[in-house]
Amino acid sequence: MEEQEEKQKNCCCHGKKTKQRSEEEYKKLINRLNRIEGQIRGIKGMVEKSAYCPDILIQVAAANAALNAFTKELLANHIKTCVANDIREGNDETIDELVSVLQKLMK
Repeated sequence: MEEQEEKQKNCCCHGKKTKQRSEEEYKKLINRLNRIEGQIRGIKGMVEKSAYCPDILIQVAAANAALNAFTKELLANHIKTCVANDIREGNDETIDELVSVLQKLMK
């Protein structure tokens, strides 16, 4: 019963479209976003200082890779918690939502 309550606590609330994240998950995501934000500020600084285009492009590629890693981590966690729990509870509309999100991510 306690395990079920923990899964419920860390699952999406479809009525409110929110999710309670564990402290560890929250910190990991925020740390990644802070690093990405720093990369973007660095790219802006390079443009402001008239850096060489290929140097800027390499940094943009690194920022894109960091955003992709953030997306993968968030998506994996969503599938492992919200989607899995909803499927167990018979809420199959979550599958349609996931398919829609994946289609948007793959554009």
